[in-house]
Amino acid sequence: MTYSIELFIVTAIYGSLAASAHVLPAINPTATPLWPPTGVALALMLLRGYRIWPAILVGAVAPYLITDRSLLEFVAAGIGTLLAALAGTWLIGRWSNGCQTFATPSGVAKFAGVSFAPTAMISSFSALAGSIFVNEPSFPDSVAAGLTWWLADAAAILVIAPVIVLWAMMPLRISSRWDLLESIAVIALAGLIGIVAYSPLIGSDLVSDDLNVALPHRSLLGFLALLPLIWTGLRGNRCTAATAALIFTGMAVWGFAFGNDPFPKTDPNGALLSLLVLSITVSAPSLALAAAIATRHTAEAHLLSVQDQLNGQLERNASALDSIRRHFQTLIEGVVDYAIFALDREGHVTSWNSTAQKIIGYTSEEIIGKHFGIFYRPDERRAGSPTHALETAIERGKYDVEGWRIRKNGTPFFITGSVSSSHDDSGNLIGFISILRDATERRDAEEKLVQAREQLAMSQKMEAIGKLTGGIAHDFNNLLMIIGGSAQIFTRLLDPKLPKAIEAIQTAAKRGESLTRQLLTFSRHQHLSPTVVDLNASIKNMRTMIESSLRGNIVYNENVGEGVASVKVDLAELELAIVNIAVNARDAMPSGGTFTLSVHAVTANQETGGDRRAKAFFAIALGDTGTGIPPNLLSKMFDPFFTTKEVGKGTGLGLSQVYGFAHQAGGTVTADSKVGQGTTITIYLPSCADEQITSKELAAARTRARQPQRQTVLVVDDSPEVADVTSSLFEHLGYDTIYRDSAEAALKLLDAGTKIDLVFSDIVMPGTIDGVGLAREVRSRYPGLPIALTTGYSDAAKAAPPSLKILRKPFDTDALRDFIHDLAPPRPPRSSGAPMTSNTTEASGRN
Repeated sequence: MTYSIELFIVTAIYGSLAASAHVLPAINPTATPLWPPTGVALALMLLRGYRIWPAILVGAVAPYLITDRSLLEFVAAGIGTLLAALAGTWLIGRWSNGCQTFATPSGVAKFAGVSFAPTAMISSFSALAGSIFVNEPSFPDSVAAGLTWWLADAAAILVIAPVIVLWAMMPLRISSRWDLLESIAVIALAGLIGIVAYSPLIGSDLVSDDLNVALPHRSLLGFLALLPLIWTGLRGNRCTAATAALIFTGMAVWGFAFGNDPFPKTDPNGALLSLLVLSITVSAPSLALAAAIATRHTAEAHLLSVQDQLNGQLERNASALDSIRRHFQTLIEGVVDYAIFALDREGHVTSWNSTAQKIIGYTSEEIIGKHFGIFYRPDERRAGSPTHALETAIERGKYDVEGWRIRKNGTPFFITGSVSSSHDDSGNLIGFISILRDATERRDAEEKLVQAREQLAMSQKMEAIGKLTGGIAHDFNNLLMIIGGSAQIFTRLLDPKLPKAIEAIQTAAKRGESLTRQLLTFSRHQHLSPTVVDLNASIKNMRTMIESSLRGNIVYNENVGEGVASVKVDLAELELAIVNIAVNARDAMPSGGTFTLSVHAVTANQETGGDRRAKAFFAIALGDTGTGIPPNLLSKMFDPFFTTKEVGKGTGLGLSQVYGFAHQAGGTVTADSKVGQGTTITIYLPSCADEQITSKELAAARTRARQPQRQTVLVVDDSPEVADVTSSLFEHLGYDTIYRDSAEAALKLLDAGTKIDLVFSDIVMPGTIDGVGLAREVRSRYPGLPIALTTGYSDAAKAAPPSLKILRKPFDTDALRDFIHDLAPPRPPRSSGAPMTSNTTEASGRN
């Protein structure tokens, strides 16, 4: 309903205006240079949007009902006016902020440009096209009429549209009575000047002809209109400026219709040009000036508002600053460990806290105003150290201080701290803040700090070497998998009396497996299965194994407490680490000696020298009374392949395995040795007192149910050779196997509905999905299907969830059988020992 009423009102207003062109010949488009409907249509569409286009079109065509003009002319004029208004509204809205285009001078200029092209151009030439179809004028007449209508439409838009838009957008509340009176006066004055300069009343019966005689060149008085227009422009009143320009232009159009000076009928082209220039001159500049001044007034008002806000903020900040200053003074006085004092730009002391007095000895009355160089030694003052400290603080913002200073009584003391430059909001230097701490007692800790740095450097070196060894072991494990698996196949297929070389192959594969295990443990990329164990009980259970690693002339002493010392480790790796150390101790005591193992609780900041912030650890100290290690070799003892033994008596990986195991378990390892007195290696393992100890008996009591039917295993590996060996091991255990060389191929097989009871996949594979990704997909799509992974080494295994089982390469039949027993079903029937042939072509072919 509202929309219909709006269309009706716009149609009535616009139609009346268009019809007046035929009721009043003075504004007939064929006789006047100004055509108001185009400007009105553009203004209405700017105010109300595209929704009023039906009213514009109907209002433009409606005068056809009261005239005898051709319908084609009205339709062409109506469509042209509508298209012009649509184009002008779209361009102004996109380019010049829509209705707010008169808010800035640039907006006024853009509006003027849009008015000339395409708004006026579309309107005038569309009307001209309708006139040409009806009247068929000559080409020169058509060109002249088109140019005339174009300029008439442009001038009318510039004069009429701003008035409608600005008055429609002006708030109903009047700012002041004087502003209203000023606007009325300016508009009246502009109209009066227009009447005197151009009105046909002067010289008619209404006004005495004597006035016309007295003002033979009265049209020159039209220039006086610039005064009220400039005045209202300087006042920033855009509505008044646009209205005054419209009134004044209306008077000029009135004079033009009667041919008054300066619009003589004898020269219609010159009269037309004069009127168009006059219309544009009085409308656009005054409106642009008013917009500029209004923008300035708005900016000034905003700045005043911001200034008031800033003044209020400054007052609040000043109050807050005073409060902060008092709090700061209270704070620095409450600091009992640091001397805090302020310096001016030259380095003179300006503030002094009580701790500074306590540490350095000067009272605030004695030190304030003196240069802080008084704290330096004489040789440092001569070398310019105080000045250098200030210059560095200015350049870098902060200068770290560490060195000896002089107290008031002349005694030296060692300090650490900083001198920081202080700047205001503009970046200007206002002084310095010095914070110092008496670190004399900490000087004794410098040796430990140096040692910690050396350990850090060694750790970084070990990390780099570990990455290299981990990569080598990855590929080496695949080779060992093929060698070991093939040896087992040979054992089953060949006559046992024939190849003693098979036993050598298996022995070499086992040794290679042990070697790569040590490499991976050192590089901390070994896949571990940590459990929470009682460290004391576990070490006591290792006594027989440790004693067997030593010789009879070596006495083994064990100092292990009775309390529960729980740690989370891979017990097999812990046993290997202790055995490696025991073997090294045995070789270091060829004539016998004593090997001692002790366990005691420590904290990180007591003995490890690490960055573990007092976390509880258990230290396993393993000491011997052997030959010891020279200091120049002590830092290399954890390096892989480094050994002091004779060729063939050691791989150089024993202590490397210890190093990797300790760090992968979350701890560290240290070594202390003196030539001729022996070596002590200490392994630090983090305490897990809040976790429940895993029961080996409970883990060993898991049910191993058997399945009466043969199960099918999907083997996924990018290496056909490794897949062949793996499939043979599965078949020996009583499984059928199907082989796929990628995760994508495996998923396609599962999607095809093939019955699979277990998916066994390598982790590292080409393609977009690795083994861990395949496990996620299988668990998502087939929740009941078990899946297990295998790898020699892979960083991708770190992304595997804890519930996903991973079997380390290389593995043999026994390891594979135990691994499968730990998984969820399927469980195969126990193998008879001979390889079994697959029942399906696909399984036996491992395609």
